[in-house]
Formats: sequence, C-alpha cells, structure tokens
Amino acid sequence: MARELRVPSFLTALPAPVRWLALPLALSCTVVVLLGSWGAPAAIEVPKPTGRAAGYCRDLAAALPQEVLGHARKDPSPGSPYVAAWASSPRTVLRCGVDRPEALNGEHAKDLSPTIDDVTWWAQKLDDGGYRFITTMRRAYVEVTVPGGAFSNPLDPVSALNGVVKANIP
Repeated sequence: MARELRVPSFLTALPAPVRWLALPLALSCTVVVLLGSWGAPAAIEVPKPTGRAAGYCRDLAAALPQEVLGHARKDPSPGSPYVAAWASSPRTVLRCGVDRPEALNGEHAKDLSPTIDDVTWWAQKLDDGGYRFITTMRRAYVEVTVPGGAFSNPLDPVSALNGVVKANIP
C-alpha cells in the first residue's frame, strides 16, 4: 500500500512553480551563507621594520615554533618574515616590527602590562573580546593578537611565545 505524500498547507496556497522552486532556493541560500562564513580571514597588515629591527624580526621568524598550544602554524599568504599565524579558530597572529602604539604615549601607558621572564607585554582589550599584546622595552616591537575565545586564558599563547621573543629581540 502506497503512502500518500502530504504537502504542508502553507505551500498549497502557492502556485506550482513557486512550490517546485522553494526547496532548491532554500538549499542554495543555505550554501551561500555557509560559504560566506567560511571565507578567507581578514587581511593582515604586514609591518615594514627597517635597520636592526628588521634583522631581529627575521631572526625571530626563523626561530618561531611550528605549533603553539596544539595549534599548527599557518602563515598568511603571501609569506612575510614579519608575520606568523597559528591556526586556532580564529587564528592567533604575531607581527614583528610594528610601530610603537600611540596609546603608550597617553593615559593607557599604565594599563595592565604583565612581565613574563623579563619580557613586558602591554595588553589591550579589543572590541571583539580578544586581546592585543605588544612588547615594550625591546629593540623591535612584537605584537601578538589573541582573538576572544581562542584560548581559555588569552595570555597562554603569549607565554608560549615569550621565550623565543626574549631570545631573539634584545
């Protein structure tokens, strides 16, 4: 005995061509939304250090680990010796040779600045819930951006990278 397929009542009020296109249209819209949300990450501004700072940053780039706290290194393309990223979702980004933050000249100069094994990191909370950490008192400024939710403690990746920064950026 064949079972009769019942069409929901709200669809029966629509003309047949519209009913036939409703499911493919809904599936197409879903695919477009999913692909849009999986798009390429935002572009990362590549610093342009000069002189000794550029040399320190190249040394740091050569010494950076391939993994940070279980997250594999996945640098943005095209590659630069001044930018590294680890594939946490969203990703953690290190930029070497950034300019000295203007905020260090003003009222935020005395904000939270944790010191880890003789490296001081100026911390800045971002609008998206993440943090930006920038070294102070070093020959080249190193910035580590940790997106909100990527780690249970936003200082964890900074702590993991601290030793290599200390060894390569005097």
